[in-house]
Amino acid sequence: MVHAHPHEHPEFKEKNQLKLGIILILTAVYMIAEFLGGIFTNSLALMADAGHMLSDVAALGLSFFAIWLAAKPASPQRTYGFYRTEILAAFINGLALVGIATFIIYEAYTRLSSPPEVKAPIMVIIAIGGLIINVIGALLLHKSSKESLNIKGAFLHIIGDLLGSIGTIIAGLIIWIWNFYLADPIISFIIAILILISAIQLVIEASNVLLEATPSHISVETIREAILELPIVDDVHDLHVWSISSKNIALSVHVVTNAPDHAKVLCTIDELIKEKFGIHHLTIQIEPQGFHKGICSFY
Repeated sequence: MVHAHPHEHPEFKEKNQLKLGIILILTAVYMIAEFLGGIFTNSLALMADAGHMLSDVAALGLSFFAIWLAAKPASPQRTYGFYRTEILAAFINGLALVGIATFIIYEAYTRLSSPPEVKAPIMVIIAIGGLIINVIGALLLHKSSKESLNIKGAFLHIIGDLLGSIGTIIAGLIIWIWNFYLADPIISFIIAILILISAIQLVIEASNVLLEATPSHISVETIREAILELPIVDDVHDLHVWSISSKNIALSVHVVTNAPDHAKVLCTIDELIKEKFGIHHLTIQIEPQGFHKGICSFY
C-alpha cells in the first residue's frame, strides 16, 4: 500500500491572512460611515450595502480564523487536521449571503409601492468611497479566490459589496438627475438577485466538499479506465475520489494484480494518477485475485 501526501505552503496561508486582515480593517471602518450615511440620506441601497459590509466583516473575520485554524497540525483525533475548517467557513459565508440577499429583496419589494425621498448627492459620494474600498479588496483576493473555497467565500462577499456600491451610485445619479426614487429599490433588487445566485453556487460547492462528493472536474470512470489500461493491472474496485479542502484532492483505490513486483505496480499507478489527473494524496491497496471476495490463498 502506498501513501502520497500533498504539502500545504505556509507562505500561501500567511499571505492570505495578511490580505484578509487589511481588507477587514478597511471594510469595518467604511461600514460604519456607510451605515450612518444610509440613515442620513434615507437610502435603502446605501443601508443594504452597509448591511452587506457588516456581513463582510463577519465573513472576513471567519475566513481569517479558518486559515489560522487550518494551519494547525493533525492529531490522533483529527487525522486530516483542520483543513475542513475553511470549507465550513465558506459554507457559513454562503448561507449568510443567501440571508442578506433575501432580506434586501424583501425590503426592496416593500419600498416599490412608496419609495421614500433620498438625498442623492451625499448618497453618491458615500457609495464612491465604498466602491474604492471594495475594488482594493477584490484586487487583493482575486488570485487567491481561485485556489481556496474559503477565500472565494470572502471574495464573493467583496464582489457583492462592489456591485452594491456600483448600484448605489447608479441609483443615486438617476435620482439626482431625474428624481426617479424607484431607482433605489429596483437596483437594490437586481443587486440582491446577483448576490443570491453567487451565494447559492458557493453553498453547493462547499456542501459537495463536506459531503465528500467527487470534484466536478474529476471523472472517476476516466481514472478507472486509465488504471485498467496498465498491463500489470487485472481489476480495480472501491475507487473513491474526494476533496479534503479546496486544494487537496484525495484518492483511494484497490488494485487487483498477479504481478510479482508490487513496488513497480504502486509506483506506476502513483505516477499515472499524479501526472495525468494532478491528484497527489493517494492510498493504493494491492490485492491478489479473489481477495476482496473473501478468498485468501495465504490460509
